[in-house]
Amino acid sequence: MRLVLALVIGLIAGAGHAAAQTPADRAAIQAVITQQLDAFTQNDAAGAFAAASPMIQDMFGTPSNFIAMVQRGYPPVYRPRQRSFGELVTEDGQIVQKVGLVGPDGISYEALYTMEKQPDGSWKINGCQLTASEDVAA
Repeated sequence: MRLVLALVIGLIAGAGHAAAQTPADRAAIQAVITQQLDAFTQNDAAGAFAAASPMIQDMFGTPSNFIAMVQRGYPPVYRPRQRSFGELVTEDGQIVQKVGLVGPDGISYEALYTMEKQPDGSWKINGCQLTASEDVAA
């Protein structure tokens, strides 16, 4: 019985993964990340905050609190020299968009954007994990 239940749960998780792999979902996910990165570049705290999930918005409370945290903790996200979209994957049951960034320090980073589909079908950013690469951009 447990094996059947695990298989059913796996199939349900797989169905969510397949749905997120549609060209429309990929485009929507990349559009919301682009919207947020562009908002950071323009010091548009409200625009950047609007791309965040309700959980992230609740955590920071205001657009100014949110953008201040990004300025302090995520300079490559706040002021990337370059950006490029990588794979859209499922990790631990969550949809993750990989984004290559070159930070203001010239170091290459990989940003892993955890995405959350909203009840209205739109996508919001539910977190970002940033790791530095050994490569230094020219």
